[in-house]
Amino acid sequence: MSGDGSQYVGQQILGAGLVIAIDGPSGAGKSTIARLSAAELGTNFLDTGAMYRALTWYALRQGADLNDPSALAMLAYSIPMQVEAFAHAPRILIEGRDVTRLLRGEEVNRAVSQVSAVPGVREQMIARQRQIIQAAKASGRGIVAEGRDITTVVAPDADVKILLTASPQVREQRRARQQGAGSDSVAARDFADSQVNNFTTPAPGVELLDSSDLDEQETMEAVVAIVGRAFQARQG
Repeated sequence: MSGDGSQYVGQQILGAGLVIAIDGPSGAGKSTIARLSAAELGTNFLDTGAMYRALTWYALRQGADLNDPSALAMLAYSIPMQVEAFAHAPRILIEGRDVTRLLRGEEVNRAVSQVSAVPGVREQMIARQRQIIQAAKASGRGIVAEGRDITTVVAPDADVKILLTASPQVREQRRARQQGAGSDSVAARDFADSQVNNFTTPAPGVELLDSSDLDEQETMEAVVAIVGRAFQARQG
């Protein structure tokens, strides 16, 4: 725990089943900050990008034609994937096998953008993500979910919605340190992402958090503070 403030927020939201959605551009630190925040708050954690990576890994192992959208959509529908949404040890299993550590290899890096861009794939993955989020909400535990379209498409009705960003220079440095991030630059990813989502201006109801001058701990604490304020406002 980082301190009394964070502990207090975690105690406040206990049993409330809050859905906290975090999106943002490449290199902003969404996965790390979402996982740390979930651990601090005592909620579940969902890395939606890891699900697309798992599907890509499976498609490659199955010898699927990555240029066949219908085949990829069918694979997304039928993939025997289990997501364990625990903040301290999140895992993805396929056919009972833990593949979490296999999802950041260069082969997956090269193919994941192509696979995740298929509309039929996104439809199936979003349906699975919503099921995970709804289950966490219904259990009372709640969840911190992150992804590039989490606040606008997957969970637009989330209790707390945050756009996490940082300057291009800071994000480039962070991405360079990220294991399995791939070789494409932040500028290239920003251009590709801009065709689908706007990561410069938060949508209505989404709070902007610029972490350019914050370390991981400070950013996590800022997320927890946002959650605390949102919960208090809802209670009031």
